[in-house]
Amino acid sequence: MKKIFFLLLLTASLQGKAQEKPLSEQMIATCMTIWKDSFSFGNRPARWSYDMGVILKGCERVWQNTGDVRYFNYIQHLMDFYVREDGSIKDYRADEYNIDHINNGKLVLLLYRVLGKEKYLKAAKMLREQLRTHPRTNEGGFWHKKIYPYQMWLDGLYMGAPFYAEYSNLVQDDTAFNDITNQFVWMEQHARDPKTGLLYHAWDESKQQQWANKTTGQSPLFWARAIGWYSNAIVDALDWYPANHPGKKKLIDILNRLVTAVEKVQDKQTGLWYDILNYDGPGKEKNYFEASASCQLTYAIAKGVRNGYLPAARFSIAKKAWDGIVKEFIKEENGQTNLYGTVSVSGLGGNPYRDGSFEYYMREKVIMNDPKGMGAFIKAAGEMEINGSLKNGKGKTVLLDRYFNSEKRKNAAGNMGYWHYTWEERSHPGFNSLGSIFEKNGAKLSSLDAAPTKANLKGASVYIIVDPDHIRDNPNPNYVAAKDVKAICDWVKAGGTLLLMANDSNNCDLKHFNTLAAVFGIKFTDKSINMVKNDTYPQGEVLPGDNNAVFRTTKKMFLKELSVLEIKSPAKALVTKDNDVIIATVKYGKGAVLAVGDPWLYNEYVDGRKLPAEYENYKAAEDLVKWLLQPKK
Repeated sequence: MKKIFFLLLLTASLQGKAQEKPLSEQMIATCMTIWKDSFSFGNRPARWSYDMGVILKGCERVWQNTGDVRYFNYIQHLMDFYVREDGSIKDYRADEYNIDHINNGKLVLLLYRVLGKEKYLKAAKMLREQLRTHPRTNEGGFWHKKIYPYQMWLDGLYMGAPFYAEYSNLVQDDTAFNDITNQFVWMEQHARDPKTGLLYHAWDESKQQQWANKTTGQSPLFWARAIGWYSNAIVDALDWYPANHPGKKKLIDILNRLVTAVEKVQDKQTGLWYDILNYDGPGKEKNYFEASASCQLTYAIAKGVRNGYLPAARFSIAKKAWDGIVKEFIKEENGQTNLYGTVSVSGLGGNPYRDGSFEYYMREKVIMNDPKGMGAFIKAAGEMEINGSLKNGKGKTVLLDRYFNSEKRKNAAGNMGYWHYTWEERSHPGFNSLGSIFEKNGAKLSSLDAAPTKANLKGASVYIIVDPDHIRDNPNPNYVAAKDVKAICDWVKAGGTLLLMANDSNNCDLKHFNTLAAVFGIKFTDKSINMVKNDTYPQGEVLPGDNNAVFRTTKKMFLKELSVLEIKSPAKALVTKDNDVIIATVKYGKGAVLAVGDPWLYNEYVDGRKLPAEYENYKAAEDLVKWLLQPKK
């Protein structure tokens, strides 16, 4: 009897742990409890503070990982406390020339990309203008602050560079990446210790500061969080670099040198990093493992490996650190997840003066639930929690057509650019959310702006064609032709996986598209169903059914205004509604095809911002992505 009781308790315990939210979401829940409506810390009033931006970038990652709209809503809620309707920002003054104030601009850009509201673009432009006139060193490096003349700090690269890179990407200012690259190069040149490869906290060009070495201008010690900021700046700025820009390799080389150095000073037992790295002087017993730096380095290394900037073997550094972080710093208390072990602040100069000595660093308070540490933890968790799924698409490229569907409109740069069903587009009609799911499964994204040929399809594991243009979409549409059909069919037969996503006949060129679909026994028809009126969501309800070969975990989906399929061998019905075939699959040679009569996995119906939670389109997208990436038997 005792044995049975023990087994019941064990089962209940395991079920409870299985139902427990990931640590990233647990930590965000703590943030939402502490900062409900605005961002204030301690006894200070709510401020436009870079700390907030660190937390909210973590929220963005978790929103992408889960499709849970609460995280996006939290970002918008906090940011709207500061960003006014005219684009001005509460508590922001450009003439202070404080590079810390640029950091939150990354969230301003996110909101503009997703919502398209002009106030966010105006706010972003204002932050960009600060960088145009921000004081610089003689060679061009941004001062950390106006009140810290001729000083570059590692921290400042995180505060300014990723925003600068994303804004430049948005407005297609590729020349700005030369300046961005130089900021990293100059910082490394002036702060790097040739013996250890570690970077000193800061560099004073004038060599006038009390903390500055009179020969090199370097501060005395290696502060771990500063190196963490710098490493995070590299991997986040690289997200926005033009593919062939020479600065990209320079940043990747810097990252590899830095990771080599920090691995040598990682604690062998815990996997953590001390607040002051490589310190062996008087009072060394006071040194301590620091949470925010350990989280930052974990994030940079895990993301660097995922994006191919670092060798895969480097992930073991992040894994060991992550295990140590969870063991050492995380505590569940009174139903809340708390982070211990973050130093509240460490700087140089100022009043009272901070001399950069070991004694100074050890005097700063180490506290629970510091926002910088919490934000760094959420970002690290967001990377570590997807690591198990990366193997699904490792080494695979997902190619998205921009030839048959090539709708363009004016972008933020004032140029005509692709926007409808593209990886880059974050507003309702884009595929950015779907792309994020492919990426968290380890696949690489690419786009094809030319006709499919054997050469163009080579190297792609998945090829997606969605909603081909007719004359109403594009005055010069590229219709599917016989040569395209042959190239695509040969590619599928050789082992490729093809995803065909049409639309109702009023919004898609079905006539030419069907010449391709017909080879696989599929026809997109003029019969349109699920004609949802306004927000009457039940009219778009689709049930994939139990034991569905593709949608293994999805119970209910939403599709509207879709073309019904007619199928014959070798096609097989996968999902039906009222005897109409909605989704079909085909085994063709060594490859496979999936066809659906709507581009239903665009952001509007995946990112959680519109659909009621009962419609599991995000989960359906996850199921579909895994099927598309898996080997076909």
